[in-house]
Amino acid sequence: MGVKRRQGSGDQMDLFDEALKASLRHGVTGEGGTGAGTCGERQAPAAWDRNRTLAQHLMERIASSANLNQAYKRVKANDGAPGVDGMTVAALRPWVAENRERLIASLLDGSYRPKPVRGVEIPKPGGGMRQLGIPTVVDRLVQQAIAQVLEPILDPLFSVSSFGFRPGRGSHDALRQAQKHVASGYGIVVDLDLEKFFDRVNHDILMARLARRVGDKRLLRIVRRFLQAGMMADGVCIERHEGTPQGGPLSPLLANLLLDDLDKELESRGHRFCRYADDCNIYVRSQAAGERVMASVTSFLEKRLRLKVNQEKSAVAPVEERQFLGYRLRADGSLFIASKSITRVKERLRRITRRNRGIAFARMIAEVNAFTTGWVTYFRHIQSPSTLRDLDGWIRRKLRCARLKQCKRVFAIARFLQSKGVPAWRAWIAAKSGKGWWRLSHSPGVQEAMDTEWFGSIGLVSLAHRYAALNSAGNRRIR
Repeated sequence: MGVKRRQGSGDQMDLFDEALKASLRHGVTGEGGTGAGTCGERQAPAAWDRNRTLAQHLMERIASSANLNQAYKRVKANDGAPGVDGMTVAALRPWVAENRERLIASLLDGSYRPKPVRGVEIPKPGGGMRQLGIPTVVDRLVQQAIAQVLEPILDPLFSVSSFGFRPGRGSHDALRQAQKHVASGYGIVVDLDLEKFFDRVNHDILMARLARRVGDKRLLRIVRRFLQAGMMADGVCIERHEGTPQGGPLSPLLANLLLDDLDKELESRGHRFCRYADDCNIYVRSQAAGERVMASVTSFLEKRLRLKVNQEKSAVAPVEERQFLGYRLRADGSLFIASKSITRVKERLRRITRRNRGIAFARMIAEVNAFTTGWVTYFRHIQSPSTLRDLDGWIRRKLRCARLKQCKRVFAIARFLQSKGVPAWRAWIAAKSGKGWWRLSHSPGVQEAMDTEWFGSIGLVSLAHRYAALNSAGNRRIR
């Protein structure tokens, strides 16, 4: 069967159109199916009745050509590592061309079975390791297709104080709301940390929450199979009876669905709070009130949702003593960069500017710029740029170390410094000093040769300058 092309669309062609039509011609609609085409193609999403408790015939929407084609584009754009079968994103297109009819049929009759996820551990910013589960590319395609249909149904029901992994919402929106709570006099924060949240999600509780809104049993069966898919690590497949591994397109939506119970409980109690994924801050007026809230919310989480609160990382404290999404709030609601965020950015920059990397200095500068561009953009809402100026100086010193190390020998160092306008006597004093690279980078001759203007001339972008540009007219900070 040929692949139907859209004129001028290249890879954005409709891979699934003919397969869906063939499945429907053969009556593969599954239980509850209509056999009359897909809801997603017959009516606009805005026309769906979002107030219904149960959503029927969702597999027809999920298996629609429009939805599957959109899912393919998203998976292709996100790229990512292969799963246990070794299939790359680039290999997904030919696989779909050969197997699309069978894939759609398995979705419509509810028989689709995912493969195990590939377990990968990555270091957590605060120490320790985080377990990721990487689904196969085909499973990512199916999860993305499911998420695209479930999100318009579930997301409007979520709390206005939930900000993580939701369309049109983000971390800066959460910070803006936190600022309002703190500026209103709620200066004590109940900072809740859920211990290994994604690894401890109870499948039965989560599926019960999903079944409240989804009446299509085919979809419920497939979602449970995704939850129960084993994890392959070191050649061994481990069965999973709890948890929804991070790494799949569906996990964030399911996490929000489960934690919406927490949001609704806090709303019913009249609390002011902000939740971003499993990071929840509740704002109160006094330490005593905070201790009471901590005890009652911990009991709710552990008894109702079977989740465990990490007592070591959770705390009740003035907002100045805690961090939220990498920022630190003050009592007046102003924002500053948290000390842990400074530590993390320095760790990353140390790896980029490592003196024994053996890469060209221009490439090192480019990598620093590429990383700091996104970092400063995220922290553009701080009230004082002095931290960025200090970090600028620290970056320049690290780069001076790297450039001097590339010279290797005393004569080469002296010649390099002289080429930058340093008098010969000062250049030789620096080159023959015998100091370590870090101390040498701070000597007068070296700073004169590689000053701020020189770094600007070779392309290093100042964090403070980028911050000023981001906060110019039309790009105001969170107030």
